Formats: sequence, C-alpha cells, structure tokens
Amino acid sequence: MSKKFRLYFLLSLLTIFSLKAQDPLAAEDVQAQDKWVDSVFNSLTLEQRIGQLFMIAAYSNKGGDHQKFLDKMVTEYQIGGLITMQGGPGRQIHMLNRLQGEAKVPLLIGSDYEWGLSMRLDSTFTFPKQMTIGALRQNQHVYDMGAEIARQCKAVGVHINFAPVSDINNNPGNPVIGKRAFGEDRVNVALKSMTYMKGLQDNHIIATAKHFPGHGDTDKDSHLTLPVIKHDMFRLDSVELFPFKLLINEGAQGVMVAHLQVPELEASLNTPTTLSKNTVTNLLKEELKFNGLIITDALNMQGVAKFYQPGEVEVKALQAGNDILLFAEDVAIGIKKIVEAINSGDLTEERINYSVKKVLKAKYLVGLNNYTPATTENLDQKLFSAEAIKVRRRIYSGAMTVASNEKGNIPVKQLENTKIASLVVGPSRENTFQRYLSKYAKIDHYQLPKTGRGNTLFNELKTELSKYDVVIVGYHEVSDRKNSNYGIYGDHLELIKSIAKETKVIVTVFGSPYSLGQFEDFENVICTYEDNSMTQEIAPQVIFGAIDAEGRLPVTASPKFKQGTGVKTTSLNRLGFDVPENAGMDSKVLAKIDDIAKEAIHTQATPGCQVLVARKGKIIFEKAYGFMTYDSLTPVTNETVYDIASVTKVVATLQAVMLLHDYGLIDINATLDNYLPELQGKDKGQIVIKDLLSHQAGLKSFIPYWVKTMQDKKLIPELYSERPSQDYPLMVSDKLYGHKSLPDSIWHWTIDSEMRKKKDGKYDYKYSDLTFIFMHRLVESIINQPIEDFLYQNFYTPMGLGTTCYLASTTLNKEIIAPTAFDNNFRNTQIHGLVHDEGAALMGGVAGHAGLFSTAHELAVILQMNLNGGVYGGYRYLRSNTINEFSQPHFEDNRRGLGWDKPAEEEKYSPTSRYCSLKTYGHNGFTGTTVWVDPEFDLVYIFLSNRIYPDASNWTLMRNDIRTRIQDVIYESIFAYEKYKS
Repeated sequence: MSKKFRLYFLLSLLTIFSLKAQDPLAAEDVQAQDKWVDSVFNSLTLEQRIGQLFMIAAYSNKGGDHQKFLDKMVTEYQIGGLITMQGGPGRQIHMLNRLQGEAKVPLLIGSDYEWGLSMRLDSTFTFPKQMTIGALRQNQHVYDMGAEIARQCKAVGVHINFAPVSDINNNPGNPVIGKRAFGEDRVNVALKSMTYMKGLQDNHIIATAKHFPGHGDTDKDSHLTLPVIKHDMFRLDSVELFPFKLLINEGAQGVMVAHLQVPELEASLNTPTTLSKNTVTNLLKEELKFNGLIITDALNMQGVAKFYQPGEVEVKALQAGNDILLFAEDVAIGIKKIVEAINSGDLTEERINYSVKKVLKAKYLVGLNNYTPATTENLDQKLFSAEAIKVRRRIYSGAMTVASNEKGNIPVKQLENTKIASLVVGPSRENTFQRYLSKYAKIDHYQLPKTGRGNTLFNELKTELSKYDVVIVGYHEVSDRKNSNYGIYGDHLELIKSIAKETKVIVTVFGSPYSLGQFEDFENVICTYEDNSMTQEIAPQVIFGAIDAEGRLPVTASPKFKQGTGVKTTSLNRLGFDVPENAGMDSKVLAKIDDIAKEAIHTQATPGCQVLVARKGKIIFEKAYGFMTYDSLTPVTNETVYDIASVTKVVATLQAVMLLHDYGLIDINATLDNYLPELQGKDKGQIVIKDLLSHQAGLKSFIPYWVKTMQDKKLIPELYSERPSQDYPLMVSDKLYGHKSLPDSIWHWTIDSEMRKKKDGKYDYKYSDLTFIFMHRLVESIINQPIEDFLYQNFYTPMGLGTTCYLASTTLNKEIIAPTAFDNNFRNTQIHGLVHDEGAALMGGVAGHAGLFSTAHELAVILQMNLNGGVYGGYRYLRSNTINEFSQPHFEDNRRGLGWDKPAEEEKYSPTSRYCSLKTYGHNGFTGTTVWVDPEFDLVYIFLSNRIYPDASNWTLMRNDIRTRIQDVIYESIFAYEKYKS
C-alpha cells in the first residue's frame, strides 16, 4: 500500500468510525423479515426461546450415540443452531438435512472455515492460510476467496462462517493464532479482514470477525488457559481494536468474543472478555455501536471452563451481552440456569428476547424462512470448482515473497554455461519443487532428509555442491512453533552457509515467515509461507522468471526481515504454469482432450502422445497418454522424447534462417546462387528464396535418396559399413553406418533433380522437403559451422533446453525416447532414437527438413519465444518484425508463410482448426506431430506422437482428424469461458 493511500485510508477511518450505528442483520425487505421473526418468536415458549441461543457441536464422523444426542437437542431443547465439526461433506449434508427436518425452527449452521471447508471436513478444498494471504498486494483475490468459500458453505448447509480472524499477530510466540492471522500490520489486517468479510456476506454467508478484542499479542492458548493482555486503552484502541472497528463500520454481521483477561477492560480477576459486560456491552455494543450477532468463543475452552461451571458460564455470557452461546457443554443445565436467573432477576426476559430476535433475524437473512435442503448431487464439482482452483492459485502466486535479493540473482537469467544444482532439506527423494526446477534448466538434484546428519555426509554435500555456479535450496518441513526453532536444524543451516561461501545460493523457505530469522546471513531468500504441491510448483517460476514476485512479509521475523519487506522481481517472459481459468479457458471443456487422446490410443492411431497447450505465457494443459509402443508397459510421460519429423523445418532450420535474416546475411528476395556458387548456371540457382520458403519454387515433393544407394534391392557395399570409422562416420541405424560421401551425393542428386512443370508461366504451390535441404546448405555456407552447433549455441542451450537434439540415442537415455517405424526400405530394423526420415538418416541424422528430437514442453519454449516477438528468458533471439514477416503469406494464391504453414481459407484443406485466426502459423510432422502458434489468441498448441510405430503406413491419426479435433477443443474452451464470464 502506498504511503499516500495509507494516509487517505487512515483519515477516512476517522470519519467512518464516527458514523451512527447500523443494523447489519436487516434484510432488504425489513417488513417481511420483522413479520417472520415475530411470527416465529411468538410461537416459542420461554425455554424454547432460550434454546435458540445455543449452538452446539455436531460431528458427522461420529456414530449413533452422538446422532441421537443431536436429535434430542433439536427436538427436546429446540436449540437454535449447530457448529459443525469434523466429518465429511456428504455425511454432513445428510446429518444436517435430517436435523433440519426435525427442527421446529430452522437451525442456523455455523463452522470454522477460515481457509475453507477442509479446516473441518475431509475430502474438501483447501484455500491458503490467512498469513499467506497477508503477503498479497492485491486484495481482490481475498474477496474472490471469500465468495468461493461462501458458495461452498451453502453447498454443505452452512450459513455462518466463523471467519475472518481479525487478530493482529504481533507476537511470534502465539501458539493458537499465528498463521490464522493476516499478519502484524493493523491496516493490512483490517483491509484483508474487511475484504474477506465482504466476499462472504455479499454471497449471503454471515461473516464473523474474531477474536474480539484481539487475541494476537499473547503466547498462551485460550483453549488451555486464560491469556492475559496487559495493554492500556490507547494501545488497544490504536492496534488490537483497529480491524474490528473497520469491519463493524463496513457492515460485519457477526463478531466472536475471545476468552482473554484484559485488565484495562475488566478489572475482575479470572473474568474473560467473553463474560465481561464492560467488554461486550459497553465497548462492543455501545461504544463501537455493533448491532450484529455477538457469539462467544467455544464455552468448553479452558479460558472460561477452568473458572466457571456449565450453566453459570451461559448466564454470565448473556449478562455480558452475547447473543449466541457457542459449544455449550450442557444445554439442559444451561437452559435451567438461565430460567433460574430470570426468575431471580439476574437476567430479564427482555434481555433474552432481544438476543432471540437477533438470532431469528439472522436466520431470515440467510434464507431459513424458505429453507431448502442441501444436496449431494455433483458435490465434488461444487467443492472443487475451477473457480476455486483459480483463486487459490492466484493467492499462492501473489504471495510469493522475495525477502532478500541483494545482488539481483533472482530471477536466474543466465542458463548457458551455468551449472545449477538443487538441494532439498527434508524430503528423501525428488519432489515437486525439484521436478519443476528441471522444467527451466538442466539441474542436478540432491536431497538431505531431516534425519540426515553427520560430518561425513555434510562434507560430501559441501564438496559436491560447491562445484556448481548456482545452488537452489528448498527448506521443507518448517514448523510454526517458535519453541522448536521453526523446525530449522542448526547443523543443516551451517551446511548451507558453508556452501554459500563458495557459490551463489538461493534459499526457498517452504513455511512460516517467522523462520526467516534463521536465514539472515543469506543474500537470496524466498518465502512461500506454505509447503504443498502448488507452492512447490510456483516457487521455481519465481526463481527462473516465469512470473513476477510481489509478495511482502506480513510479519517481522528479524531486523533484516521486517514486516513489509518484499523485493519485486520482474518476469523474464519464460513459460509459466497455471490453471486454464487464469488464462481465460474452461477446464471442463479442455477435459474433452482426454477423450480424443484416449480414442487415438484405443483405435491404434498411435501408441501414445503428448498434448500441451499454453496461453498468455502459461502452460495450462500438459498431459501424456498411452505407452511407448502397443505392447509396452512403459508409459509416455511429459519427459518422453519424440522424433518431430518435419517440425524440424520450423523449430530448427527456419529459426537459423530468421536469425541470419536479422543480421542481414540472408535476403529473401535474392536467388540461391547468390549464396551457393555451385548453383550458378543451374536451374535451382535462379530460385528466389521467398518462393523457396513458400513452397512454390517448382521442386519435387521429395526424393527417395535411399533407392540410389541400393542395387538389385540390396545396399551398395561401398556405401555402408556395420561399424563406424573415419570413412563411415554417418550413423544411419544402430548397426549401419554411411560413407562420408553420402551427404555430398545427396546434395548433387538434389541439385540435379527434375523441376516440376509450370502452370500459366509460374510454379504453383506444392510442399517439398527439398526446400529445407537447400536452406540447410545455404545456412551452413554462411555460418561456416554445422547447423546443429549453431542452433545449440544461439537457441537451445541459452533457452535451457536439455533434450532438444539430433541423434537422440547418442546423447539421451534411449528409455525416454519413443520408437518410430520398422524401416523395411533399406535399414531393415526398428528405428529408435535415430531419425525416421530416410534422407535425413543418410545425411547422418542432421538435416534441414528432419532429424530433430524434442518434447512438447521444450518445443513450447521455442514457440513461445516466437510468440513473444523473439524474446525469452530476458534475452532477444529474433526481431519481432522478422517473425511477423516470415509468419504471414506473401502470395495471394498460396496460404504458406515463409517456412511456416498457415490455415487455409477453405476449411476442407486447412491443416488447422476452423477456429484458428488467420495469423496462426505452425507445421505438421510425418511421425504424427504438430505445432501451432496463434498470436490473436496468444496461444501455443503442440501434439507429439509416434503414430508411425511400428508401421509408417498407419494413417488413422489423420483419417480420424485427431490433432485438429484436439485443437478445436482448445478454442472451444476459450469461447466457453468468455461466454461464462459475460
């Protein structure tokens, strides 16, 4: 929050807090509400009215005796409500529907769902804790969370959420509030509490600000004892009461009173604030003018139960001014004692009636005048909605806090010539954090379990890790407890410090921000606040610059790490990961991709495949399906490497062409003989490069080069050898090596190939592999080095691509490579890890038109760079105007760009979805691959498969239009989301 806004906010409060009292429980139709309240009230006896003030605990995971007890409470004592505790959502719905059916007056159901239903119910959704939320700069996410929790409350029959926690946690040793609070800054706590409250109440769930008058500054737990708050009134008013005053004036419908001893408010010894008239009536109701529901904290907690007996405590709570008696230990005794107090004059019926009518008004407000039972139909969809997942993701991302970045090492920009390792403290094997780190660079991973101790182990790790340029440490299993040093072991800390003396160390703390005090000596520190699969997935994106970091510490951990600390980092435009809804896509529609992919496998269109979708710079769908082969038990994963066939043309050769065009070394309007002297005087020499790249240069579609190396259907012995040697260096298959003269022979066969006939004096469009054989030769004539080295140096290595390569089986583990066809033409073997294309094989596996291997993820990086206008990871690889020039058609009767394929205007002939914009560019590959970029929709789509295993004549993938149908679904998910949001 800026200083200017902060000052404006504080000045505004001076005005707000002087406003007159309001009735937060008033419905829109006050007359109808009053009529219903009076009708119900007049139907009740005194004992039944008293019963309406009790809210007892209901467990859906307890057996028959407990359920009978609840039945008795509802039917015999006419209790007003329940606080639901542990259980499951379906069981709770059935329990509440039964009890509501038994109740004379509908029951007001409350629960503690501070971070969602999972605080009490199993198999439900978990939102971030309030301490995590306290790190956010954007409060809109807090509202959205409140709205989602409200919707989930209604789904399980709950009307009042005992949240938000509005305590200011200014005591690190607080054993009960801690991560449940938004932090220690009163303005931050007040704003986020208010926003959470509005998210609930705008969606018809009563919010409850707790724990009045402020449970933050204590090191005692009121569940176990009575904490003492010794501050004077000035301090209480300016700090502890600050959030409550704002919430009350903003329409809070409920306030929960804590069990605290506050001498400044109540001089009587052992009189908790819950039972203090000075606190509840004089301060909360009269001075702060609160007219909503006042709820005691649980009356079975030792903060009150230690000093008062059942019955006595309920009477004192009502005398103090509370409306709802929460978690009473004995309702029968409570009602009896309250009646006796009325008869003795210690309480009046008017006092009881006042609270009863407030409870009934609250019931009307939440719709209990027209009670409708909750249903278990589609319950999972209701509780795990895409909207909830979207909100949770936004909160965790927004909360990521770079607490220290002294030398600007976060994000990590330089990947080339940078050795990176990761060390996780806690886990005994590779975890999500390490797996997502590997999506950005080649990283060696190490683990140090909490049980891992001893000088020998530490010395080995120090020696090994000191060899790296960057070591990324993930500290896990962090405790919330100050008295356990937050789970940080001193010897582990010393090990990390010793490594930091030798090399750059980035420490990511997966847990309490209070633990950061242990990491003051480190230059680069990130706090994630919580340790789960989502925070472990997001943290690497901060480290490598896929997303900005903008979180701020909500509490003070040490002199270096004070409240408000947070270094804002800027994205390097690397691909991130997110949920579809955060990219404007409908996840339910995208799920149809599963059906199409499974159909492809079931119909044997391909043994397996990878599908990746990225939008707005985020990978929102990345899945692998099927197996390496039809008879294999090895599943395809997102790390499986595929022969991408003709996609090589655009993600390899064309990238080099565009870069050389940037440097002014290739003129697309020039002819080939300007660059290749051997073409002078040849028909190919007069081909204009623009025509060549548009596939309208008159070249044949392809040449079966291998046929020229055979005689009488047998390999010419002089051209092949079973063993590699100086004369036979070209790896054609695992046990077949080609003569060093073969690439030169292929080049001359290509030069001498027959041209197609012209139509109306010009060559028409016809796709040709020969295009990129010429461009390969042209590129190497300029760069004076092998094209693969040029690509690694200028693109793949600095981008962090570790599996994108030629001759995959010679550099990668063959087990991660999908096999292609059994070659019956001339190799007579199963092709696995070497290029399938016969011409590329004869060139030694590196060719302009085929030969590259990759994964969907790494191809997405290359394509995203193009979509970014040539920028990726903080570096510029290509000029944006070059990409624009090459990705658009240059001739009216030819859909092609320069190298890139494009959608056809006639859907029948288009290689893409009918929904693609005309700005789309990409390419298909013979092995069953496709890549497409749509700038208008900010979209990248990749499909990889080995559809030619084991037979290249398998055309089922194309006949069933698998790739395009998946692409259709992608666009339909965008349209569905836009329709939903409108």
